[in-house]
Parts: sequence; C-alpha cells; structure tokens
Amino acid sequence: MPNVYTNAKKDLTSNGATVLYTAPALTTSIVKSIIVSEDSGNADTITVTITDAEASPAIFNLFKTKSISANGTTELLTSPIVVQTGEILKVTAATANRLHVVASILEVS
Repeated sequence: MPNVYTNAKKDLTSNGATVLYTAPALTTSIVKSIIVSEDSGNADTITVTITDAEASPAIFNLFKTKSISANGTTELLTSPIVVQTGEILKVTAATANRLHVVASILEVS
C-alpha cells in the first residue's frame, strides 16, 4: 500500500477526552499539523495527549491547557510528530462547543 495523506477532524462538543486519530495497524503516521480554531467568541484551552498501550504511564501530554484566543486559530506543531501503530491522539477542550481541531497526517505503510 502506498503512502497516504489524510486528515482527522473533530468538533469538540464536550469537555471530555475525544479521540482525534488512531494510527492503523502496520502503519507509522507522521502528524504534520494540528490546527485548533475557536468559533464561539470566547477564549479557551485545549489539552492534546498521545496514548501508548505498551508504556507505563500510558498517557503523555503533548500540550497541557494550551490557550486558544477568542475567534482565533492556532497551529500547535512546530515540527511533525510520529505516531506508531495503535497509538492514539486525544484532544480535550476546557469548555464544550468552542473548539474545532484538524490534523494533517501522512500514513506510511
């Protein structure tokens, strides 16, 4: 299977952890971009984690309560992140119904 460019999109309608992306079997994924936009006119924060079922602890913070300005858009990454088979990127908004998240990903099999 050739390399595939894809994206993952979430409207954060709750303030619970939401799965943004899970790396498929036999695939190494390169997350090139994570863009967060706020659309309610209220500043908010986002937390982004990566979960690794084989590690202890299994959850690692990539961004902890990162501020997003009212009606603003923020690119979280300054360089790509590698996500290995089965690892999970999760996003958590401090407040429901304010943030949208889009990740651009290259899947290498």
